[in-house]
Amino acid sequence: MGFVDKVLQWLGVADVEEEETPSLPIVDNRDLNRKANLVSLQGAKTVRVVVSEPTTFEDAQDLADSLKNRRQVVLNLSGTEPDIARRIIDFLSGTTYALDGQTQKLGESIFLFAPSNVEISREPRPLLRSSFTYSRGNALGREE
Repeated sequence: MGFVDKVLQWLGVADVEEEETPSLPIVDNRDLNRKANLVSLQGAKTVRVVVSEPTTFEDAQDLADSLKNRRQVVLNLSGTEPDIARRIIDFLSGTTYALDGQTQKLGESIFLFAPSNVEISREPRPLLRSSFTYSRGNALGREE
């Protein structure tokens, strides 16, 4: 459509032709903003803890593989022979050290081995004992 045709249409002499404009898809900016704000969190996955009572040294390799797969390992060695228990602790301690993890003794023969993505909070024992007092007569743990 030229300049003369536009002037004639403006004067009302020529017929008005409707031009087809290509339709553009409608984009909702809210959807774009919502997608742009999505962030992947590594810690949002479920945490898996392996609890084990090994009886032979051969079980130690499976536990080390669990540490390599970033799972915590709780080890109960109360039913394990002392020599085998010592070898398992040494093996898992070395694995944990190589993976920049942490080791914590939880009880007489219970140990926690954690990979580098898990932080073990080490509070002094007197604080843990004073934070909760158990009374036989009261189920809530408050002294009367």
